Amino acid sequence: MTPAGTSGRRVRAATAGIAVTALALSACGGGDDGGSGGGGGGGDTLTIGTTDRIVTLDPAGSYDNGSFTVMNQVYPFLLNTPLGSPDVEPDIAESAEFTSPTEYTVTLKPGLTFANGHELTSSDVKFSFDRMVVINDPNGPASLLYNLAGVDTPDDSTVVFRLTKPDDQIFPKILSSNVGPIVDEEVFDPAALTPDQDIVDANAFAGPYTITNYDQNNLVSYEANPDYQGVLGAPKTAAINAKYYADASNLKLDIQEGNIDVAFRSLTATDIDDLRGSDGVEVVDGPGGEIRYIVFNFNTQPFGATTPEADPAKALAVRQAVAHLLDREELADQVYKGTYTPLYSFVPEGLTGAITPLRDLYGDGQGGPDADKAAQTLQAAGVQTPVQLSLQYNPDHYGPSSGDEYALIKDQLEATGLFQVDLQSTEWVQYSEDRTADVYPAYQLGWFPDYSDADTYLTPFFLTENFLANHYTNQQVNDLILQQATTADPAAREALIEQIQQLEAQDLSTVPYLQGAQVAVVRTGVEGASDTLDPSFKFRYGALSQG
Repeated sequence: MTPAGTSGRRVRAATAGIAVTALALSACGGGDDGGSGGGGGGGDTLTIGTTDRIVTLDPAGSYDNGSFTVMNQVYPFLLNTPLGSPDVEPDIAESAEFTSPTEYTVTLKPGLTFANGHELTSSDVKFSFDRMVVINDPNGPASLLYNLAGVDTPDDSTVVFRLTKPDDQIFPKILSSNVGPIVDEEVFDPAALTPDQDIVDANAFAGPYTITNYDQNNLVSYEANPDYQGVLGAPKTAAINAKYYADASNLKLDIQEGNIDVAFRSLTATDIDDLRGSDGVEVVDGPGGEIRYIVFNFNTQPFGATTPEADPAKALAVRQAVAHLLDREELADQVYKGTYTPLYSFVPEGLTGAITPLRDLYGDGQGGPDADKAAQTLQAAGVQTPVQLSLQYNPDHYGPSSGDEYALIKDQLEATGLFQVDLQSTEWVQYSEDRTADVYPAYQLGWFPDYSDADTYLTPFFLTENFLANHYTNQQVNDLILQQATTADPAAREALIEQIQQLEAQDLSTVPYLQGAQVAVVRTGVEGASDTLDPSFKFRYGALSQG
C-alpha cells in the first residue's frame, strides 16, 4: 500500500529539517497478592484471552485489529473516542480545531512525557506522522493520510496539520485511527519499522498502560501508567495479562473454568451460543460494524491484467458470477448462527449512506443466489466453465469459523459446475505479507471500522492507492471519495456515499457478504465489558474491573 490519492492528492512527507521475560502460566490466574480464586483477577489483575494475532507494535507497520488492540492500550492519541461514544475528543491534546479551511491546529497538554521519562512534544507528533508516510508499509495505515500535505510545529506544544483540500470532514476522526498513535522519536526509526522488543525495552509508551513483559502472540503483560493524561482516564485495573490462544476451543475452556477473566476475539458461534447458558460467565454483545468480504486481485484473478489470458470483460464476469452465487443467508445461519447478518453493500447497515446495491444487482434480486444469472453472465463474456479460481482464507485471525465459512463458499461456487475452487489457508503473519505481494488471486479479509463513519469503509479500499493493494482503479470513484470527505452539507455528502457504492457494485473490487457485532465473554463479577465493546470499536482494557 502506498499513500492514497490522485490528481495532486498523493500523500507527501512533510519537509523536515532484553530478552523477553517469560511469565509462568500461574501469572495468568489470580496471584497471592490480591488475586481471587480461579479467575485471572483480584482487584489488581485481570487476564484477557484472545485468538487474535499481533503483527507488530510499530503503528507504521500494521493495519489489523490484533495489533491495534495493543496500541490502544499503550500509545497516546491526539484525539480519541471516550468510552461509550463514537465521537472524537482531545486525548493528549488540550484543544484541536480548524484554524483555516486547510489547517488543523492541535495544542498539546502541558508536561506530557513518555513512560521512559522522555518529553512528549510537538516534535514527536510531527515525527510520528512523517515516518508513517515515509515508511509507507504495505500492511500499514498510511493510505488514511491522503489529504495530508505536511506537519508544522511552531513551538513545542503546537502542531499544525496542513491539508491539501479544504473542509475535511474526516481528518479529526483519522487522528483517532490506526495512523494516530504518537511515538517516541528518541526510540523509533524515522524510516523503517522498529522491532517490537526495542520498543518494549525502551518503555516508549504514553497511553493508559505500559508493557512490562512481551512474548509476541503468547503473553503480554500490562501495568497502568500513572502519567497518562488522556480522555480515557486512569485504568480501573492496575495490571492486565493478555494471553494468546492458537485454538478457540482452549479459549472457551479457560473462560468456562475461570482460568481467565475475559474471552474476546474469537470464539465460534456455537461456543458463544453454548456459553450463553453456562454458569459463571456472561456473554456481552456490543455494537455491529465488522464486515467480511472477498478481495479480488485485478492482476492475478482469472483473466486478470498480468495473466496470459488477460481480458477485463471476462475478469469482471468472473467477479459478477461470484456475486450472483453467494448465499449470504446460508453463511449467516449455518456458519454463524445469526451472530452475523447478510451484507449487500460496502457500507454496513446502520451507518448514514448505507444502501443495498449488491442485493439489487446480483442474485435473485431479493438477497438470494441465482445460478442461471451467473451462468448467463459468464456465457455472455465468453468465459468457459468451470472457472478455475484460487481462493485463500486465514484460519487464525478472523476466528475459528473461517474454515467452515470458506468451505461453504467453495460449495456454493462449485455446486452449479460454474467454478472449480482451489481453497487454501495461510496463518495471519504470512497471510498479511502475501496478500500485498500478488500471491492470492482472490482472498478473505474482514474489517473493523477505524471510526464510526461510512468513509472508513470506502477510503481504505477504493482510492487508486489503497490498503488492499489489489490493483483496482476507477478515477471516478477515487474523485468521489475525495469529494465526499470534504463535503460539509450532510445531504450532499450522503448522496455521494450512495453513488460510490453504486459504482463499486458494478466494479466489484471486493464482494462483501456478512456484517457482525462485537462479542465478549466475561467471568461473572467482571464489570465494564459493555463499555469496552463501545461504538468506537476499540477494545480498551482500562474499562474492565472486578465487581
